[in-house]
Amino acid sequence: MRHHVNGATTVEFALGLLIFLMFVLGIVDFSRMLFTWSAAQEATRTGARYAVVCDDTAQQALVLARMKALLPQINTVSVAWEPSGCTAATCQGVTVSITGLNYQWISPIVGATAPLIPMPGFSTYLPREVMRKDPNSAAICSS
Repeated sequence: MRHHVNGATTVEFALGLLIFLMFVLGIVDFSRMLFTWSAAQEATRTGARYAVVCDDTAQQALVLARMKALLPQINTVSVAWEPSGCTAATCQGVTVSITGLNYQWISPIVGATAPLIPMPGFSTYLPREVMRKDPNSAAICSS
């Protein structure tokens, strides 16, 4: 009777390992998504801070470059000075926004052909009272 159950342990181990690995990979994927979420929020804060401190009212590409350093998946950014059409002397603040950011799962549960998961928009507003004033350093404005 013993010879009929020799392979049962191996099969049970293989099935248990498969379920365990899918669970672990699901946790890793979810952690990556939370990291991307946090990095997108930090990128908007960094972009708004750069725009306000460095007074780049017309340099949206420089703001995007600063944000891409934190999150390379960012393709477009919106920089809106308030009130619209203001100059460096009359602006009251800036809003930096990211839209259209997508997340790609890598877990085999979803598969390699899984569609991109759209993330919500992220934005940060900073008022003019901090414009051109960085009490710690002016290094943010240097390239």
